[in-house]
Amino acid sequence: MWETQPDVGSLLRSTAKMPTTPVKAKRVSTFQEFESNTSDAWDAGEDDDELLAMAAESLNSEVVMETANRVLRNHSQRQGRPTLQEGPGLQQKPRPEAEPPSPPSGDLRLVKSVSESHTSCPAESASDAAPLQRSQSLPHSATITLGGTSDPSTLSSSALSEREASRLDKFKQLLAGPNTDLEELRKLSWSGIPKPVRPMTWKLLSGYLPANVDRRPATLQRKQKEYFAFIEHYYDSRNDEVHQDTYRQIHIDIPRMSPEALILQPKVTEIFERILFIWAIRHPASGYVQGINDLVTPFFVVFICEYIEAEEVDTVDVSGVPTEVLCNIEADTYWCMSKLLDGIQDNYTFAQPGIQMKVKMLEELVSRIDEQVHRHLDQHEVRYLQFAFRWMNNLLMREVPLRCTIRLWDTYQSEPEGFSHFHLYVCAAFLVRWRKEILEEKDFQELLLFLQNLPTAHWDDEDISLLLAEAYRLKFAFADAPNHYKK
Repeated sequence: MWETQPDVGSLLRSTAKMPTTPVKAKRVSTFQEFESNTSDAWDAGEDDDELLAMAAESLNSEVVMETANRVLRNHSQRQGRPTLQEGPGLQQKPRPEAEPPSPPSGDLRLVKSVSESHTSCPAESASDAAPLQRSQSLPHSATITLGGTSDPSTLSSSALSEREASRLDKFKQLLAGPNTDLEELRKLSWSGIPKPVRPMTWKLLSGYLPANVDRRPATLQRKQKEYFAFIEHYYDSRNDEVHQDTYRQIHIDIPRMSPEALILQPKVTEIFERILFIWAIRHPASGYVQGINDLVTPFFVVFICEYIEAEEVDTVDVSGVPTEVLCNIEADTYWCMSKLLDGIQDNYTFAQPGIQMKVKMLEELVSRIDEQVHRHLDQHEVRYLQFAFRWMNNLLMREVPLRCTIRLWDTYQSEPEGFSHFHLYVCAAFLVRWRKEILEEKDFQELLLFLQNLPTAHWDDEDISLLLAEAYRLKFAFADAPNHYKK
């Protein structure tokens, strides 16, 4: 188990053998409240992708369910396996198809178990980033993968290259302006963002940069200048008595992060220390909490990859990057991470109430979508907080490789409240993804050990695409239908 949560895990584990009461029907108030706070008025504009062919002014839940279910059904059919509605669970290594799914057919029904079915740097200045509107947009096909990770057996390399080139062209046209259509950018980004345009796209989707192309350079200069003014004003206070505990904890936590090849580079360590310390000083309501440190990495890696060639994000080497460039990347990373944390700060305030609530929501949701898995965990006295606390605290970054986290964040930044509400459904789909293995474990220690060390080391974009497709289906099945919460 990860070192940052020994007290939580050991406490819960030490109490795990206390007598328990039989499983009772869960109260629906928590999820009714969740449902009322979750907007599902997804806008559907014109698009040449087949998934939007049936869209008009809006989409009803039946159409959305058909779309998501079709994605999953086609995955299964390509492998000669039963669909989610017909078979025993998500397979170990499913391969999403690269082409849009075929038109829906048949009566697609919701089943009980979805598993069955931080330096001195030049200062520069500019204008604030325009906030993103928080409206929803229907994603393009959740099956499209990026970066050439598609199965060669699905498409010929030439056809795949053509499709990737076409998607890249669409992104470039949107980003070229003069005013980027953020809603259209969200739709296109939902199914993944090509590596060459990912840095700019993330800055736009996070609300750091404005949609107007002409305003972007001035905004970057001003925000970078503002960040380094924070460093000049606050960073020397890290050794003051009032702040030394915070800085010490950050200094301890950074070497524990991953990937090691990145974190062990002194320049990177210094950058991360500055980013986290400045954020903590400027957010006294929460201050620094273990887990926040992990959220720096994806932004930093995505932005640094704009200046270096790296086959694997885990092996990024910053030694050849000019100091001025590193300074700008540091500032951009700080602001984008701040935007993310603005939406989930209750996860890191005193007693971390946001995480406590989300873990409870996850338990409630899983009890509805896969009662057998839920009952199995309960019978073996495995509490959701013992494994899912880290899922919420680190946004699954400790559970999947960094390359998968980056792909996952493409979609999270395309979804309204993606890092909070949609993440819940991703966690539910992630748990029932391991249904077979969970049900085979008959011992508390083995169950907990498995859930804290899930075998995802070889996961790639395709695994994340399938996970997102299932989470997409769950969201519309349950957020749109509160009666499904009732037994």
